[in-house]
Amino acid sequence: MHATLPLLLETDFPAIRRGTLETLQVNLGYLCNQSCLHCHVNAGPRRTEVMSADIADAIIRFLERSPVSTLDLTGGAPELNPSFRRLVSAARAQDITVIDRCNLTILLEPEQADTGRFLADNQVKIVASLPCYIEDNVDAQRGDGTFAGSVKALRRLNRLGYGEPGSGLELDLVYNPQGPVLPPPQQALEQDYRQHLEASYGIHFNKLRTLTNMPIKRFGSTLVSQGRFADYMELLRSTHQDSNLGGVMCRTLLSVDWQGYLYDCDFNQMLTMPLQLGGRGRPHISAIKAADLANAAIRVADHCYGCTAGQGSSCGGALDN
Repeated sequence: MHATLPLLLETDFPAIRRGTLETLQVNLGYLCNQSCLHCHVNAGPRRTEVMSADIADAIIRFLERSPVSTLDLTGGAPELNPSFRRLVSAARAQDITVIDRCNLTILLEPEQADTGRFLADNQVKIVASLPCYIEDNVDAQRGDGTFAGSVKALRRLNRLGYGEPGSGLELDLVYNPQGPVLPPPQQALEQDYRQHLEASYGIHFNKLRTLTNMPIKRFGSTLVSQGRFADYMELLRSTHQDSNLGGVMCRTLLSVDWQGYLYDCDFNQMLTMPLQLGGRGRPHISAIKAADLANAAIRVADHCYGCTAGQGSSCGGALDN
């Protein structure tokens, strides 16, 4: 695995600062039932990093004393963490919106047979990875049989009411490009997804989110191996839009790793670029208040151009849409 951080640290990305905290994004660990080429976490079935119950307790305590309105659970496959359901239940008891970053095929694992029903009963919003609506493209990026499994899981979610009008159960899909290119316009691609998935498989969803592949971890290492890293960075830099700076996720989001340490975003977390708050050292979820973050400087490096290139990209999809 090639380290990409040394290639990103020297940057002229614009300085930005935090606004009001709205979203707590929690990485529950790198254990996953898949090993996707585009994965910026480098997750997989052999990863052993899994958040402990004690750290999950610290997150619940933070939610109780903060203005957070959304808990965004990610991984790996967040559903594999033993504390996943407890975190969901605790957040929903406080009327906090919960997002499950779901890879879809996890719902087909035998021990996850009732996970879809649990998510529906708790009105959890599902943001599901489906990097293309063409089977061969998805399997090339995520492994043979992944597309068929994803279709099966999506149909199961539709039967539970997800993505259906009037159900209140939101199901968004996530598109990632197949290589070092920018995503196409989100609205047009969403229509293509909607028409193809409904016509071919009878699948419904609420919204498509287009995400730019970040030049870090597994994807970044692949670019280095192929000699394409510099060209991809030039693409991101040359298509930067200042207008996207106001909508980047790090302004209103706090990222928590599986050990409870804090970062400005999930990408900084994967690069081991912790949140910086004066002389506090490496901030931890158990020893910080939301008020401490107000107007704090956000750590930036060249990978940040991935969030401001073209239409822009964040965990919510295109910014200029």
